[in-house]
Amino acid sequence: MTGDALSMPWLTIVGIGEDGRAGLNPAACAALDGAGLVYGGRRHLALAGPLAAEARTWPSPIADAYPGLLARRGQPTCILATGDPFHYGIGAEVARLVPADEMRVYPHVSAFSLACARLGWGLAETACLTLHGRALPRLIPHLQPGARLLVLTWDGTTPGQVAALLRERGLGASRLTVLEAMGGPRERQRSAMADGFDLAEIDPLNTLGIEVVGSPEAQVVPLSPGLDDAWFENDGQLTKADIRAVTIAALRPRAGQVLWDIGAGAGSISIEWMLRGPSLRAIAVEADPARAARIARNANRLGVPDLRVVEGPAPAALAGLPTPDTIFIGGGVTVPGVLDTAVAALCPGGRLVANVVTLEGEAVLLTAFAGRGGSLKRLAVAHADPVGHLHGWRGAMPVTQWAWVKR
Repeated sequence: MTGDALSMPWLTIVGIGEDGRAGLNPAACAALDGAGLVYGGRRHLALAGPLAAEARTWPSPIADAYPGLLARRGQPTCILATGDPFHYGIGAEVARLVPADEMRVYPHVSAFSLACARLGWGLAETACLTLHGRALPRLIPHLQPGARLLVLTWDGTTPGQVAALLRERGLGASRLTVLEAMGGPRERQRSAMADGFDLAEIDPLNTLGIEVVGSPEAQVVPLSPGLDDAWFENDGQLTKADIRAVTIAALRPRAGQVLWDIGAGAGSISIEWMLRGPSLRAIAVEADPARAARIARNANRLGVPDLRVVEGPAPAALAGLPTPDTIFIGGGVTVPGVLDTAVAALCPGGRLVANVVTLEGEAVLLTAFAGRGGSLKRLAVAHADPVGHLHGWRGAMPVTQWAWVKR
C-alpha cells in the first residue's frame, strides 16, 4: 500500500447516544457499515447494532487495545464513543496516536448540550466538568455560590457523594438535578436539595446539574491567592496568607506549567499554585513523613487531589522528577546542594523564588543575588493586636525573597 493511501482516513470515530442508530446521520451509519472492525464499550456496541463488522469491546486498561488498533492502519476501522468524542471522551486520546488527517469524526450531541437543553441553562455560562475516573475533591474549586455546574459522574452513587460534599462545606441549600440516560427511552430527570438528598436507584449513566447556593459561613475556595491560614492543617511550618499571596504573584504561574515546591511544609504554595488553573501541576517535596502526609490531606480538602507529594530530603529527592518550569524553595535553602540543584534543573526561561526568615538563609540568598542577579525583597507584615484596651502593631518575622529567571 502506498504512503498516500496510508494517510487517507481509515479510522472513523462515531459518537452515539441512547437513541442508537436512529440518532446517527447517514455518513456515520455508512462508516459503521463499511468498517471491518468496530471498537466500543458493550453499551455502545449494543446501541449501534446490528453490526456486520467484527465487534471488539475495550479491554481494561483501554490502552491495551491501542497496539491492535494501530496495526490496522489503512484498513477501515471504527470506534464508538459516547456523545461528543472530544469532550471528555476518547477522541483526544486517540488523536495523540493517529494523525487527524487519517481520521473522520462524527460527533453526537454531548451530554452537556442535552442537559442544558433539558434545564434551560446557557451552555457558555455553565461549567462543564467530569468526575468520571477522577477524584471527587476536584469539584471543590468550582463550588462558587451562584455557579451552575454540569458534571459527568462515575456511576449512580456519585450524586449522593456530591450532595454529602456540599453539606460538609456549608452548601446544603444547593439544588442537584440528576439527568439519567438522556436521549433514550429510559430518560428520567429528578431534583433534590443537597440537604436531605434522598434520590435512590439512580441510573449509572447520569449527568449531574448543580446550582450552587451557599451561606455566608460556607467554606468557598476564593478565586484569589492567600487562603485563610486556618484552612491548612499545619505544625507551624506554613507560608502565611499575606506572604503566600505575594509569593504566588512572584511565581507568576502560566497555563500548563510544573512547579517544584521544595521544603513544602504544609503544602500551601503548591496548593495555591494549582488552584490558579486546572492545567497547572505541582510537586511538593518534603523530608518529614508527617508533614508529607499532611500535605496530601490539605490538597484533598482544598480541591487539588492531583498534587504530587514526594517524601524525602532535597537535593536527593529531586532526582528524576519532571523538569520544572518554576521552583519555589520555602525550606532547605541552606542545605548544601539544594539551590545549585534547583538552578541546574530549571528549564531555560524558568523562574525560581526562594523565601527565608533566618540570617543564614538570607546570607545564601545575598550570595545568589550578587552572583546571578534577579530581584531581592524584604517583606514585612504587621497585624493590629490588643495592647490593654487599645491596639498596636505586632510584626511577623520579616521574609527575604529572592526571585530569578534562568536565561
